[in-house]
Amino acid sequence: MDQERTKREAKETEFQAPKDPILCANNCGFFGNPATDDLCSRCSKLRFLTELKKSKGRGVDGRGVKSEPACEASREAPRSSKPENRCSFCNKKIGLLGFTCRCGDVFCSVHRYSDKHNCGFDYRGAAQAKIAKANPLVKADKVDKI
Repeated sequence: MDQERTKREAKETEFQAPKDPILCANNCGFFGNPATDDLCSRCSKLRFLTELKKSKGRGVDGRGVKSEPACEASREAPRSSKPENRCSFCNKKIGLLGFTCRCGDVFCSVHRYSDKHNCGFDYRGAAQAKIAKANPLVKADKVDKI
């Protein structure tokens, strides 16, 4: 009986949280975690990212020399931050296809027409160029008068 009571007391005290919650060391208003030096998850993440940026700036040997990326994929420009499956006008989710406008954006069924999304594409100029290319000017040779 005595052994069972001591085991139960040990289990109860083994995983108890502290009675008074600890506030974040940065005074952001959230509760801190002793495992992250009394920082909340957001402040801990920010500190980790700043340390990571500092270490990237120094390079491998720590002398401030930047190392070149190993592959060309890391040199490419980052993609646009706007997801491809959202309407560019109202940010509504689009199905698999969507409607691609001549201006280059993707729109939902409501905003797919140029007058609905204030399209900046010059339809008139494009049509004139297409007609001029398809129908070249034909000039006849001048006839000499006798």
